[in-house]
Amino acid sequence: MDFEFSPDQEMLRDSVRRFLADRAPISFVREMYDDPRGVRDEVWKGLAALGVAGILVPEEHGGLGLGMVDMGVVLEELGRAVFPGPFLASAVGAVSLADPALLPRLASGDTVGTVALFEAGRRADWSSASTTAVETREGWALTGRKVHVPHGARADVLLVTASVADGSGGLGVFAVDGEVLGAGVAGELAIDGTQKLATVNLDATPARRVDGAGEAEVAEAVDRVTTALVVDGVGAASAALDMSIEYAKERVQFDRPIGSFQAVQHLCADMLRDLELARAGGYYALWACDEGDAATRHEAAVMAKAWASDALARVGASTIQVHGGLGFTWEHDAHLFYKRLLSLQHAFGGTTDHLEELAHLLLD
Repeated sequence: MDFEFSPDQEMLRDSVRRFLADRAPISFVREMYDDPRGVRDEVWKGLAALGVAGILVPEEHGGLGLGMVDMGVVLEELGRAVFPGPFLASAVGAVSLADPALLPRLASGDTVGTVALFEAGRRADWSSASTTAVETREGWALTGRKVHVPHGARADVLLVTASVADGSGGLGVFAVDGEVLGAGVAGELAIDGTQKLATVNLDATPARRVDGAGEAEVAEAVDRVTTALVVDGVGAASAALDMSIEYAKERVQFDRPIGSFQAVQHLCADMLRDLELARAGGYYALWACDEGDAATRHEAAVMAKAWASDALARVGASTIQVHGGLGFTWEHDAHLFYKRLLSLQHAFGGTTDHLEELAHLLLD
């Protein structure tokens, strides 16, 4: 087996890294931190112009027709830059559930999409939606409430899961125009200002059913997004570790760099262990999304997130410890990475949720 990235993947990494350094440095991240848009239109369009928004979109629908491993290369760089905005929600989540009519607009970046899967009181359980879909003369109407919708206030189209009220009791996917929702979308208070969340209230809201998208398709989309979150976190944790090591070399205390003290060395060693295990799990899950069957894909995604949820948050916490009091200040960048990793800890289910799911898979 070849575990090295291909020359094309390395070129993709370099292109994304150069773009982010030029168009979305840390100063830009801070500028957009409290901006409800998440990212400026010109930066979003510039990123989409690289073709990365269409990595998972088939070529016949205007995309690159590549796989999740290629997407992982991009996501890791976005995590390293704590890039704000709806890239993961749109280019992974929405693309995984969209129909052919929507895919070209998502691939070009002209349309920003997201997924609305979770409901209050159900933790990470997306399969038993209380949101209902009723067929009308004009199409479909959705009623219910979705929570923790990534970049829901910025999305042009939301792909919403709902129980179909036709006697079948099945789960369907419905496209809702963001403009139709209006005041029905309310921003949520989030730990990480680069990853906006929203609550979406649906009251007989007009929608269009996505043909062929049911529980199996939603399950694949959830596994893809879960894996993508891990790899984004790997990028953020990698940057946090690099930042900590550099600071440990430069910060002098008692006439010695603090990196010479065993306590700091142990922190950095533990950070490296947590990071590399998360990286291994994340990239195996990316491979499984591309090459494995549904059972292999799901087990790999669950294992990766079960480890990364707490492990990468520990990396962020240790970054703050290495930097000491400086790491707690708004002026230093360490907290931006820590908050990114804290938001990852609970997004699409935390450690407990995924360990319980893993136990179910292995014991049942």
